[in-house]
Amino acid sequence: MTKADPQSLSRDDLSLTVAFLIALAGTLGALFIGEVLGQMPCTLCWYQRIAMFPLVPILGMSLWRGDGMARAYGLPLAIAGLALAVWHSGLYAGFLPAPIVPCTENGPSCTGEAQMILGLPIPYLSVVAFAAILTCLLLPKGQRP
Repeated sequence: MTKADPQSLSRDDLSLTVAFLIALAGTLGALFIGEVLGQMPCTLCWYQRIAMFPLVPILGMSLWRGDGMARAYGLPLAIAGLALAVWHSGLYAGFLPAPIVPCTENGPSCTGEAQMILGLPIPYLSVVAFAAILTCLLLPKGQRP
């Protein structure tokens, strides 16, 4: 047997890296849509941002320090974000009989054709991102400090 290469990523580190990159892409995407494109987010998009944005420093610091604390701090945010994204997607799809507030004709909207990325609306992309982050956080056994 040979010694494990200290420079290679463990399974835990790999899934944490993937979760970090998804959170980073989601955060940068939301900032690009808001700040560069000037599209104001709806209320539910704001709440999802509240859950997504802190995941970047939490997952990044845990990855950098190797302390395994990403689960303790990241799981509640990922679960809350996923719940909000599922609710938002249900409203978007029409499964829930209420309008997405304040998605109006003149106000912020995540329902227009301009808000499609890779053929998917933003609420669905948010579900995918939070579900993937949650999966990455739940897959590894994790390290106890």
